[in-house]
Amino acid sequence: MPKRATIYDVAKEAGVSISTVSLAINHPQRVNEATRRVVIDTAVRLGYRGATPASAGRRVAVAAPFSAYPSYYTRLTGILAASVTAGIEVIVHDLPSTAAEDAPVLDALPVKANIDGIIVMGAPLSGQATRTESLPGPPVVLVDVPDGARHHPGVPSVLIDDRRGGALIGEHLAGRGHRKVAFVHETQRSTDYLSAGMLRAQGLADHLTCVDVPVNDPTAPWPELSSAMEDERITAVVANHDRLAAALHGPLSTIAERPMALAGYDGSELAAALGLTTVWQPFEESGRAAMGLLTQLINGEHAHLNSMSLTPRLVARASTAGAVH
Repeated sequence: MPKRATIYDVAKEAGVSISTVSLAINHPQRVNEATRRVVIDTAVRLGYRGATPASAGRRVAVAAPFSAYPSYYTRLTGILAASVTAGIEVIVHDLPSTAAEDAPVLDALPVKANIDGIIVMGAPLSGQATRTESLPGPPVVLVDVPDGARHHPGVPSVLIDDRRGGALIGEHLAGRGHRKVAFVHETQRSTDYLSAGMLRAQGLADHLTCVDVPVNDPTAPWPELSSAMEDERITAVVANHDRLAAALHGPLSTIAERPMALAGYDGSELAAALGLTTVWQPFEESGRAAMGLLTQLINGEHAHLNSMSLTPRLVARASTAGAVH
């Protein structure tokens, strides 16, 4: 049997995006008449019959810095749960840490043929990466790429409100008498993109003075922090993620010359085991939401939400005691 025309075929032939094809067919009032006419004529000529439900055999690529940040595995859990319901196979690609790269922006997506959709997590994309020459068909959904909407206004994204998460910790520490904190994070070698850590620092700074402490080795962050702690006005430490907070827990308990509050970020089991205050993130929900948006696009439907923002939650524990002045 001849191959049935898809929305991607229509978009490529008409020289427009798949979202424009969907709008021209389903919401013609939102597309100018000349474009709508080109899309409709192309659809008729190719024999495109509209969207059909996603069927078994569809394949989705998921790319993220899994090795550098294990929290992406939790997001992947939500993606896999949603993919089972939709009958979609998931192909996983591991990416390098964006913080450790001189040029972290992806110019091409690491996928092969026969991929029906792509989810990119935690890795900023260049404009070239989502242009037709680099991406000839499969739709893309971004997860945890804070500046995605600015660089890719037509690409749906799922975010967790990192600035709000930083503000939650800032409010909590300020309420306990802290006025100046150290924000510890991996050294971000490129400033060409907006990272989650940068947003968390902004949220912290909304409520107290925030001292930036980049570290070269996240498994041994004490040297950089101990230097910053020469400022005796610093009474609390906020780590960019729970693993970094865990690496500081021992030195702050045994080496530090004065009591110091400590908070992490992510809401992991590690933070619970160590009794660390942290910010819980709805990782699985973000994965499910991303697969839901991508499934809409694969089915030829227009993704009505270009950006979806989920809300984090503060989990206060004994590690953030009141400030000692």
